[in-house]
Amino acid sequence: MLELRSIFRTLGNQPVLKGIELDVAYGEIVCILGPSGCGKTTLLRVVAGLEQVDRGDVLLEGQSILHIPVQQRGFGLMFQEFALFPHMNVEQNVLFGLKMQKQANIQPRVREVLELVGLAGFEKRDVSQLSGGERQRVALARSLAPNPRLLMLDEPLGSLDAALRERLAIDLRKIIKQVGLTALYVTHDQQEAFALADRLAIMNAGAFDQVDIPENVYHRPKTEFSARFLGLDNIIPVITADASTVKTQLGLFRIVNRPKQLLIHPNTITHQPSPDNIR
Repeated sequence: MLELRSIFRTLGNQPVLKGIELDVAYGEIVCILGPSGCGKTTLLRVVAGLEQVDRGDVLLEGQSILHIPVQQRGFGLMFQEFALFPHMNVEQNVLFGLKMQKQANIQPRVREVLELVGLAGFEKRDVSQLSGGERQRVALARSLAPNPRLLMLDEPLGSLDAALRERLAIDLRKIIKQVGLTALYVTHDQQEAFALADRLAIMNAGAFDQVDIPENVYHRPKTEFSARFLGLDNIIPVITADASTVKTQLGLFRIVNRPKQLLIHPNTITHQPSPDNIR
């Protein structure tokens, strides 16, 4: 559905995106996960059309969209700053995007998306009277209302407390899946990404270290950066290696390749008492 081909972007003299390659299927949620400054927001802005590329291409359904203006791409955008209009109530905020697109019969659509995000009956509520989680849902409803071809979310839960973030991440995935949207989700929060993603793209210094399903990323990180970013720090250097084993400070390990380092994953460690200790 969405294809990113060899995306390069430099800001000033600093390379920000270094040959990004990514395919996103219909109905898939891909989370771009990485630390601050790694280039993930710039990548999202490139897809949205808010940033130009130095080299590469962005394709939607097989066609390049680099020449298409932002407002004509039909994408939904949601950011950490909800950007709700304080002088408008909930209904008016959700209506705004529909009016901009000059869609007909918009009133039923407002009720539909507010019910979808769990805010039925909030139409006339002043946004200043809403909690952080409720404002986040209004922003989501506004993004969903025009039936976007692609939903892009940049740290949308970043301003909320940890407990609320965890709960809303689960709700957000359910809503996106219920609507059947394709989504790109940018975050630096590992728990958030694992709760939402069909696939994770671990980003480091403008490039992807690993793109895979969450289970594989966690259990089989491909690089030291990916492992340490996920909190997996039991990494030991390989001293020597042959075709089937490697020698480390902890002893010999059987392997299927010749790595320079080994990750001792905490979920794979088991305690087996020796027979002498069994009474």
